[in-house]
Amino acid sequence: MRVTDKRVTGKRVTGKRVSDDVRPRPRAEPIPSEGADGLFTQTWFPVCLSSALPATGGIVGVDLLGGRVVAVRSSSGEVSVFSAYCVHLGADLSVGRLDGDAIRCAFHGWRYGMDGRCLSANGTPVDPRARLFRFPTVETHGIVWAFNGSAPLFTLPQPDPPMPQAPVATRTLAFDQELAVDPWVVAAQTMDLQHFALPHEGKFVEDPDDSVAWDAFSVGYRYHALMPGGEEYRVWASIHGSNIFWQQGTLDGRWFYWITGMAAPRPRTTASFFSWGTHVLPGETREAADDFLTRVQAFMFNLLAEDAPVLMTIHYTPGLLTRSDAALAGFFSYLRSYPRANPARDFLR
Repeated sequence: MRVTDKRVTGKRVTGKRVSDDVRPRPRAEPIPSEGADGLFTQTWFPVCLSSALPATGGIVGVDLLGGRVVAVRSSSGEVSVFSAYCVHLGADLSVGRLDGDAIRCAFHGWRYGMDGRCLSANGTPVDPRARLFRFPTVETHGIVWAFNGSAPLFTLPQPDPPMPQAPVATRTLAFDQELAVDPWVVAAQTMDLQHFALPHEGKFVEDPDDSVAWDAFSVGYRYHALMPGGEEYRVWASIHGSNIFWQQGTLDGRWFYWITGMAAPRPRTTASFFSWGTHVLPGETREAADDFLTRVQAFMFNLLAEDAPVLMTIHYTPGLLTRSDAALAGFFSYLRSYPRANPARDFLR
C-alpha cells in the first residue's frame, strides 16, 4: 500500500508520496565494528587489575573478544593470559586451580604449563595438539594486558616523570559498569576536539589542531585549556591502538599521568580500567600526593560523567562532518585501515 499525503488545492485533491520529501541520511564510509566478521582490532586489551591475582599465584576468568580468557599468576610471579577452555571437553579453567606452575582443569585433571602446552592428560598420552592459546601478555600500570595477535605491534606508553629520582604515587581502578559501545567509540571522544570546548566547556589556550601527530599505531596532540572549574589543564593526550587513552602533563602546574584501557568483552561492549600517578614531591607526605590523585580522579571522572549519557545511548555513525572535525575524520580513516585479527577465535568459545 502506498502512503500518500492528501493535499487540497482549491477543489482539486492531489496525491503525493511521503517518500518524495525524504532524502537518505548522509553517511561516511563505515568503521568496522569490533567482532565484525569475527575480527577485533590488534591492540592491547586490559584483562584485570594486577591486584586480582594474588602474589602467591591465582587464576581469574574474564570475558574478552567475544569469548573467555584466564589470567594466571604462577607461584613464581609470572603472569600469562590464555584461552579459558580446556581443549578436552571445554571446562572453564578459571574454576580449576594452580598445581605448582601449571593450571589443573577441575573436570578431568588435565594440566597446562605457562606456555599453554598440555603437560598431562589424566594418565593418557598427551596429544601434541593439546594446548591453550597464549596471548602476548604484559603487566604494567597495575593492570594485566593481553595483545590480540601472535606478536605485539606496539608497546604500551609509559610515564616520563620530570623528577626521575622522586617516588611516584599511583592508583588503579576498574569500572563495574560496562558501556554498550565499542571501545573505539569512547576513544573517538579524545579526537573530537570540538566536544572539549562544547559539552565540557573548556577554553583552548592554543589550538590543538596545530599539534596533531600520527604514527602507525597512535595519534596524539597537545591540549592546553582552561576548564569551567578554573583548572589549567595542559597535557599531551593520545590514543594508542584503538582503545587506549594516554595523557601526561600538568593540572594546575602539577605533573601527573593517566591511562585508560578499554577492553572489548564482546561486540558493542566496553569495560574500562584506569591507572594514574604523580610525584611525591620533596618534603611532601604520601597523604598529600594521594590528595592530588583524588583531585585528578574527580577531574577526569567528571569529564567521563558528562560524556556517559551520550555514550550510553549513541548509535555512532559518522555522517555530515565539518572542517572542525578534521582530527576526528583523520581518526576515522586511521580506524578503517587499522589491522584486525582474532587468532584465538577457535579457542575462546
